[in-house]
Amino acid sequence: MEESWRRARARAVDPDSLPGAIDLGESELRDYRAAHPLASTLPVIHRLLIRHTFDARLIIAVGDQFGRLLWIDGDRELRRQAEGMAFIEGANWSEDVAGTSAPGTALALDHGIQIRGAEHYNRIVHPWSCTAVPVHDPASGRIIGVIDITGGDAAVEPATLPLLQATVAAVEAELHVQRLDALAGASRRSESSSARSAPPSAVARDPQLHVLGRETGLLEVDGRELELSARHAELLALIAWHPAGVRAEALAAAVYGRDDAVMTLRAEMVRLRRALERAGFAGLVPLSRPYRLPVRLDLDAHRVLAFLDRGAHRVALGHYAGEVLPGSRAPGIESMRAEVASRLRESMLADATADTLLDYARTDVAALDLEVWTTALKLLPAASPRRTAVVTRIEAIERELGH
Repeated sequence: MEESWRRARARAVDPDSLPGAIDLGESELRDYRAAHPLASTLPVIHRLLIRHTFDARLIIAVGDQFGRLLWIDGDRELRRQAEGMAFIEGANWSEDVAGTSAPGTALALDHGIQIRGAEHYNRIVHPWSCTAVPVHDPASGRIIGVIDITGGDAAVEPATLPLLQATVAAVEAELHVQRLDALAGASRRSESSSARSAPPSAVARDPQLHVLGRETGLLEVDGRELELSARHAELLALIAWHPAGVRAEALAAAVYGRDDAVMTLRAEMVRLRRALERAGFAGLVPLSRPYRLPVRLDLDAHRVLAFLDRGAHRVALGHYAGEVLPGSRAPGIESMRAEVASRLRESMLADATADTLLDYARTDVAALDLEVWTTALKLLPAASPRRTAVVTRIEAIERELGH
């Protein structure tokens, strides 16, 4: 710790000013996060850490190799308190800026570390403790980010560091698998003879169906993609939405609005089967009596709800690309669309942080939602510089709605 403090003094870090300089604005942050290699590993991080952080009233922070915080989740009240020391998404917590802290010092030393209370160089951070471990790219070995747990004494319990180290190991393994998948997918698409020697995927992935924010469906299986027609996307989405199976009459009503359209439905199911078989997706042809899928199909709408159920609001919002098949007028799709949108909105209003709620407010579904914007305003600290923009937005919505 002494070496870290000496480095901070040599760099003239102020121990009494807010430690986290805001390096990335909101639009820059969104674009940067989307392109960062750790974005694809967020489900792994939250699966391993989210329950622990909520139960122990802690915060998870994921940062880049420069010490900038990109994603923050965990206990809602604690996140509000952390905003007071600029521990927010987009802030820089490297040693150069914040002095001794777990995220910055773990990056400086290139190993896991725990910082307790007054061990922090910045006096504003003395009420807090934290544990952090750097993340390495499995191919090059270079540091690509850091995972941090921040809070009270529970953040530096003996079990916290091994938990984080195990999580980082899982993240690096996931990155390795993704790289192998990408290599294998590129090789399969290549017509060269070298495709036969491509590395196989280390983990079999469930087929995925993307219907959020899309007019048509996108089916992904083993690195291959198939663009589905709007009708075929409706059929597969509805069958996946009811994994136990759905009777022909009920599916006909959900698609066509009437249960006497069974013959029309069956004819369309024949066309769907042919489309899947021609594209080499025969393993996904629905079974009948009742209609059901022969294998698990990972529906992106289900994934969003699963993250919400686990309290991972930031991750859920990141996976919410828009409404379910927004152009569809099929009654079953409209019902699915309404349920996903409603549960997302209710969860955001009830439990999300100000940052997450503001990101949600800027989506198409919430852009004119006065309650969302006013709730976000209430969550922002009184001294937050973002309050002015939020108030301006609220006034614009009120004018547009004629309030």
